[in-house]
Amino acid sequence: MSTDTTPRSKPTVLFVCVHNAGRSQMAAGFLRHLAGDRIEVLSAGSQPADQINPVAVAAMAELGIDIAAEQPKVLTTEAVQESDVVITMGCGDECPFFPGKRYEDWKLDDPAGQGIESVRPIRDEIRRRIEALIASLDVAA
Repeated sequence: MSTDTTPRSKPTVLFVCVHNAGRSQMAAGFLRHLAGDRIEVLSAGSQPADQINPVAVAAMAELGIDIAAEQPKVLTTEAVQESDVVITMGCGDECPFFPGKRYEDWKLDDPAGQGIESVRPIRDEIRRRIEALIASLDVAA
């Protein structure tokens, strides 16, 4: 644990989708993998599933990113409050709104119930958007 009391300088990004089992978990996995400890990563769902989507896990594993240990988490007001950027993936109005935060809604197909061939393009689009997000946050390498 750090005893540093300086203001937090690294941004916090929260990914939200209804079940927190596919898209938001893949996005969080990419952001952790590509940004390392430069960005705090959170994910949650308005109606979390019992477990992460195994096809999403397999699609990420193909790129050497392990998200198998992740668990769907319930979206809390506190998670939104502590985030600098809130990215929704189809949960619409169920996400609380706070002034001064950056909100983005990423229109992405839902990987639930899809085979790996259908999940790969969703995964690749998420990666492209994560790379753009990292660049927009301008965090030092």
